[in-house]
Amino acid sequence: MGREAAFDRVSRLLTRLLRDRAGNALAMIAAAVIPLLAMAGGGIDMGRSYLAQSRIQQACDAGVLAARKKLGSQVVATGQIPTGVAETGQRMFNINFRNGAYATRNRAFQMTLESDFAISGVAKVDVPTTVMTLFGYHEMAIKVSCQSRLNFSNTDVMFVFDTTGSMAETNPGDTKPRINVMRDVVQSFHTQLEGSKTAGTRIRYGFLPYATNVNVGGLLDNSWMVDNWKYQSREQVAVGQQNGTTTYDRNWAYVSGVQSAPSQSDTYTATYHPPVAYNNPGSTTVDAHENVVVTPPSSGTYPAYYTCDRANPVGTISYQDTPGTVRTEPFPGPPAGTRSIQPHAVLVNGNNYSTALSGSNCIVSVTTYTDYRGTFERVTDPTQTTVFNWRYKQLDRNVSNWRTETNGCIEERSTYEITDYGNVNLGKALDLDIDLIPTSDDATKWRPMYPSAIYARSVKWDGSGTFTTAPQTTPDEYIAPYWLGTAPCPAAARKLQPMTSQDLTSYLGGLQPSGATYHDIGMIWGGRLLSPTGLFAADNQEVDGKPTSRHLIFLTDGVTQALDVSYGAYGLEPLDRRRWTPASSLSLSDMVEQRFGVACSEVKKRNITIWVIGFGTTLNPIMTQCAGPGHFFEAKDAGELTAAFGKIAAQLGDLRLSK
Repeated sequence: MGREAAFDRVSRLLTRLLRDRAGNALAMIAAAVIPLLAMAGGGIDMGRSYLAQSRIQQACDAGVLAARKKLGSQVVATGQIPTGVAETGQRMFNINFRNGAYATRNRAFQMTLESDFAISGVAKVDVPTTVMTLFGYHEMAIKVSCQSRLNFSNTDVMFVFDTTGSMAETNPGDTKPRINVMRDVVQSFHTQLEGSKTAGTRIRYGFLPYATNVNVGGLLDNSWMVDNWKYQSREQVAVGQQNGTTTYDRNWAYVSGVQSAPSQSDTYTATYHPPVAYNNPGSTTVDAHENVVVTPPSSGTYPAYYTCDRANPVGTISYQDTPGTVRTEPFPGPPAGTRSIQPHAVLVNGNNYSTALSGSNCIVSVTTYTDYRGTFERVTDPTQTTVFNWRYKQLDRNVSNWRTETNGCIEERSTYEITDYGNVNLGKALDLDIDLIPTSDDATKWRPMYPSAIYARSVKWDGSGTFTTAPQTTPDEYIAPYWLGTAPCPAAARKLQPMTSQDLTSYLGGLQPSGATYHDIGMIWGGRLLSPTGLFAADNQEVDGKPTSRHLIFLTDGVTQALDVSYGAYGLEPLDRRRWTPASSLSLSDMVEQRFGVACSEVKKRNITIWVIGFGTTLNPIMTQCAGPGHFFEAKDAGELTAAFGKIAAQLGDLRLSK
């Protein structure tokens, strides 16, 4: 076949193909499948990448939150980063986005500690493609960032601190007394909160030291205090006249011998010693009615003690007294009787020491006698004195000048003896109504304490006798809580206010351990000072429309130790019997603890979070129930107390994501 014939056949074939429309449609469909496949495959791969991005963002957030929580707030005060912070964050990230999840690869997570103690994080992962790999896109890189910080909203913190005598003790393993450790830890706590707050945030601190009672007088309005009150006291009463005599010497005359001029022998710093009830030569005790300044010498041949305000010399002197004849003469006035006058002669040899007070110095002078002879008359006069007894009773007292007369501690307002602690009548137990503002009714008001005026009728200093409510008239001395040391007044309470580190140091330095442990009065007044709806509501309101978080931190180092000889916020309890009597079914200590529980419940009703810390002691069930799970701590030493306050600080703050 020739070339012409072959060409003709090809030409006819092409013509038929050009006329065949079914072939054209197939080609068009084939061409359209390719972009449709790219669109569907891209959607599938992008969906996988979005899912991976969402999950890795959640993992990043979880990682920095866990790391910031582990970092805590103590780093602000110490500058030391706790071990395991990075490991904790990495572990939380890994749990929330496991290696290879969603067929990803090259997972990475890196955290950075910022200068403001925020923790930033960056997470990366590669997502392999499926369909899009046909078009040259083999994987998609995903990168997310996250940040967590510990912030504080407006916060009020009321510290209620046990400052009883046992706070002067040192816990095993510590080198400082408990009260010193407490000062250090609270200072660190303050640094943590102040270093973590943001601009515009208000954090305030208040303090209520407590022991047998509380010192809140300086915070109270005058109208909240009574003008008159009854105290378990005493008064002197005359019971008769007593005849006696008084003797003195007069008309001294020199006869012979040598008397040297006085010369200064020594000088001692004058020291005031309070009076006692008897004389005791050879020691620093002196007559109760003299109130003298005495200074015993450290060594030498001087007398055992000197009194710098007595006219009579005290020293070493030897003499011979030769009586003469006695003559009498009428006493010039009452009482009836005669005066006796007896001539005497004396021979003096030796040294006589005399004293005089000069400023703050006791000046001792010596005069030497050598065969010094003289004469004098010894006069004895009859006397008559009034004999007094003490009448111990409840006495009315005008207390309108209490601000200048007292130390700031108070007696509580009216209450009653509670027998059913599950059904307390706050209409009668006004002391437990922490928001009640005093009215004109004295039952709603507080009463100033006068510790030096209180006497425990009828218990003597040797421990004999029993408490008696009936008045007693006797020459006996009954126990006075003020002199017994059972009526101490702690440092003054402080209302909520911002405090600098220097302010805090100054205040904490004034806390001194003294007194017995009455937990109820601490909880009552801690709640009063913190409540937004009570006595200090005007000071405790929200500011700028921002909510305030309120916290009461109650720290004690011991169990309740109520003493019947204490003069506290409810008077001398065996005599005043306002909330307890010696015949009560509960002991005085058990009653205090039950009332603590009631006060705690009232405080929590004000939306106040309570934290309880036992420092060097085990908390009793009433205290752990008061705080609730996760809000009480037992710290046996300084390290554990620091950790407890660190946990509280972290929970006071708002741990949140900032990116």
